[in-house]
Amino acid sequence: MTANTVHAPMPEEAAVADPLVDLAHRLLKEIGEDPDRDGLRQTPERFARWWREFIDYDPGTIDTLFETTTTSQMVVVSDIRVWSLCEHHLLPFNCSVTIAYRPVHKLLGLSKFARVAHRQAHRLQVQERLVADIAREVTAITGAEDVAVIGKGEHLCMTMRGIRTSAEMTSTAYLGAFEGDSALRGELLALLRS
Repeated sequence: MTANTVHAPMPEEAAVADPLVDLAHRLLKEIGEDPDRDGLRQTPERFARWWREFIDYDPGTIDTLFETTTTSQMVVVSDIRVWSLCEHHLLPFNCSVTIAYRPVHKLLGLSKFARVAHRQAHRLQVQERLVADIAREVTAITGAEDVAVIGKGEHLCMTMRGIRTSAEMTSTAYLGAFEGDSALRGELLALLRS
């Protein structure tokens, strides 16, 4: 080949292999499946697409704030359902999240609570960190110091493997007055029971 010869790329050189597709293909083979059989032919591509959708999740705008006239109210948004992945087993867990806060001059738009919860859930996670990160993000966005987050989740790493029984795990994050004021926590819990 001379220095002036142009080398046309081979078809396999032009198409770069997707490592997630390759990983799914190898996984199917490793568990005794035939990745080329009907039903599985497109599974590696779907697997790769799903992982990217999960990790690259975009919650949209999360910081829409409105003026408030009072700072003594407690605002509670409950039963926000999110899905995440256990970082220990890469298995899903679902979590019902309750977020409470006492606004200081600014109210967070209602849908933004769910956006914050979903944004925090879209990564490898443990439930305790999930609720703590939601609480910190609500504080950062609103400037409110008094924030509480309660998560109740079922983890498939317990339901599908190991003991193979379902159970609900509850974890909490209390910031500001919620941390030290048992009456305020009691008011929140009474609201959730009613």
